[in-house]
Amino acid sequence: MNPIEMLRRRWQDWTGEEETPFDGDTPAWMISLGALLTVLVVLSLIRQPPRKPDFMLTVNSLDSQDVEQLPDAFDASNDPAEESGAASLAGESAAMAFAPIEDQITRTQTEPLPNEVASIVAPELIELATAPTVEESLTVKGSAGVGATGAVGAVDVLTDQIAASLEDRPTLLVWILDQSLSMQPKRQAIVDRLDRIYAELGVKATGGEQPGGKQHAPLLTSVMAFGQKISFRTDAPTDDAEEVKKSILAIENDESGTEMVFGAVGMAAEKFKTFRTQSPRRNVMLIVFTDEVGDDEARMEDALKLCQHREIPVYVVGTPAPFGRREIEVAYVDPDPKFDQTVQMVPVRQGPESLYPEGVQLAFAGHGHDDLLRLDSGFGPFALTRLCYETGGMYIAVHPNRVREGKRAGATAAMSARLDYFFDPAIMRNYQPEYVSMKEYEQKLTRNKARAALVTAARMSMVDPMENPTLEFPKTDEGAFKRSLDDAQKVAAKIGPKLDMLYQTLKEGEKDRPKLIEPRWQAGYDLALGRILAIKVRTEAYNAMLAKAKGGLKFEKPESDTFVLKPADEISVGSALEKMAKQSRELLTRVKQQHSGTPWGLLAAAELEEPIGWKWSEKESDVKRQKRMPGGGGNGGNPKDQLKKLEKPKPKRPSVKL
Repeated sequence: MNPIEMLRRRWQDWTGEEETPFDGDTPAWMISLGALLTVLVVLSLIRQPPRKPDFMLTVNSLDSQDVEQLPDAFDASNDPAEESGAASLAGESAAMAFAPIEDQITRTQTEPLPNEVASIVAPELIELATAPTVEESLTVKGSAGVGATGAVGAVDVLTDQIAASLEDRPTLLVWILDQSLSMQPKRQAIVDRLDRIYAELGVKATGGEQPGGKQHAPLLTSVMAFGQKISFRTDAPTDDAEEVKKSILAIENDESGTEMVFGAVGMAAEKFKTFRTQSPRRNVMLIVFTDEVGDDEARMEDALKLCQHREIPVYVVGTPAPFGRREIEVAYVDPDPKFDQTVQMVPVRQGPESLYPEGVQLAFAGHGHDDLLRLDSGFGPFALTRLCYETGGMYIAVHPNRVREGKRAGATAAMSARLDYFFDPAIMRNYQPEYVSMKEYEQKLTRNKARAALVTAARMSMVDPMENPTLEFPKTDEGAFKRSLDDAQKVAAKIGPKLDMLYQTLKEGEKDRPKLIEPRWQAGYDLALGRILAIKVRTEAYNAMLAKAKGGLKFEKPESDTFVLKPADEISVGSALEKMAKQSRELLTRVKQQHSGTPWGLLAAAELEEPIGWKWSEKESDVKRQKRMPGGGGNGGNPKDQLKKLEKPKPKRPSVKL
């Protein structure tokens, strides 16, 4: 039975009528209705093309001329960095701040577009930045190569950083001051500058007169001191500038020579961590004044983790690290006038600028380049600078004799390291050391033999050239002449084994040299190998020239009686030495040209000026003439000068520890 027949019978049973709506033409009507419904359903299933919008979004970019140029200290390098981050306090947040606070979006009416069928591939996620918002957990890299000529200049740089922090939110400033003798003048400089700091920041230092009490003051300050021990010099953070100055002036000198700087930073980060979370939430800035590396470097990692976890930047006003060296002489003058005021050159550890020294210490022949042993690295000592860099702070290297580029003028300023050359920070920025952990640093060494070879060679002790080699050889008879040549060869033999060891060490990394992409490592390896080759050739050529002279050396002029060995660029004692000399010149020339304006370029240029070989010449000198001893006599000098000599000098401290 079909469905229509069933419906007809049910209608008859319900109404009792014989005629039903399904009789006659009715089934045709139902079929038509069903067909119509089917068409409607099919039409509803047909996918419509997407409707084109009647407007479009246009994002206006900023004109480059409208963006304020950053100062040199915050310029970014064009070279790709191995790690993310920015070389400033604000880092990525500072970069975002150059964008408008509100997105510049223009709604432009357009003509309706005709419907077109097209294949559209959309990205999985589209994000539109609407404000300069940075996640609190973002790690921001700091600045490592900022220089100043004095403590006052450094404080002025810090004032700008404090002002930027205050614009963000209320700030707690913690002064962490070294108690060593040499830091006494710098502590006084802070006190002399403190009122001006408050004035420039526009902060009213009223001593608790802020509405709601000092806890609502925009700037609070705390004072700490460290030497052999660590102490807090303010009972609690204060907004009273006079209380801060008194606390700093009351810091006594610590003559132990021990500086627990990393312990002090860690204690400060732990003590003031609640200021980062309590209301009102504050920024916390730790500002350290010191002139050494610190005696508790083993605690650096702990201090770094505490500061990173609480997002507390560390700023250090310190000294520049000497290029590739751990120690440098400081011109010390006793700050107490009761003691001797003459300048004493005291060795102090202020380096190196990298985790391990990355340069072979090689002296120059003669005495014309002693100043080339005392170069500014362009950065601070590694551990302190890494602490600043990894926490988003800043290391400010202070030196009174600093010039932007070149050799300093005048004598070394009191309480300063004896540095003779400085380099342009804009150039040195491309040669920044790698501020990574010891584990990561050593992993980098294992992955490249050239790196490993350079660091291994740098760990060896200072290499001096031949010490006062004999250059004149009188010839009165063959026996005496030969003995003088034998004695002269002992000088070359003395340093030969050490040069061979350095050369072989560097040679092992030569295959991996093309893999070095960082300018710092390229310059370091090429300079080390180039200079070792030059000294090795110069030494072995000297020895070979003496050995050749033993086989017979005759005067060309009858009046000559003395042979003279003079430096020359020619190599006449073997093709092997000539080949090494050529390689040395190529390496040094490459460093000079590609790394101009850096310590590596300066040293390469100086080495190229030194002749690499020797040649014989002769002269006439009366070898039998006896030298007369100068006679004495005279009137004994000025009586007033004698009285001055008799004056009792001021006493010196039994021992000086800076």
